[in-house]
Amino acid sequence: MSETEPTSEATETPEAERLRAERDDLLTQLARARADYQNLRKRTQVDIDNSVRRSLEGLLSGILVIVDHLDFALASPVESDDGKALAKGVELTRLQLQQVLAQENVQPIADTLAFDPNLHEAVSMVESSERKPGEIVATLRRGWTWRGQVLRAAQVQVAKAAPASTPPPADGAAN
Repeated sequence: MSETEPTSEATETPEAERLRAERDDLLTQLARARADYQNLRKRTQVDIDNSVRRSLEGLLSGILVIVDHLDFALASPVESDDGKALAKGVELTRLQLQQVLAQENVQPIADTLAFDPNLHEAVSMVESSERKPGEIVATLRRGWTWRGQVLRAAQVQVAKAAPASTPPPADGAAN
């Protein structure tokens, strides 16, 4: 190389720096675009899952009402042979619906004595000398969970303390 010839390193340095900076900027933009795309995919999947869940939740709630009606039908006393045959058919239908619900991970809320506001809806308070205050006296409508979350709370009657008996009034004080 002669002294009159510029070195390629000296002439390319500003251009190379500009190109390196442009490359780094493009790589940063690409990384951001990839991250945005991944976030969009995740958000879209969550939205799809939520939409499917809402749709299935409505369908499953409707099926639970049918199971309730079948339970009411089975609770009726049956005397005739035709009535017994009909009751057997209703019972088989109810069992099939329960199997379908179980396949979809819909489970009945277990009957317990302890009231849990996360699982139960207290529809009335009943004085009870047999149960402690706050314990469940009766389940009026069975509750159900789906995928570990309450699909429908159980409607229950809850015990309350019986009023304290008041002593009889003293002679002549009540007149």
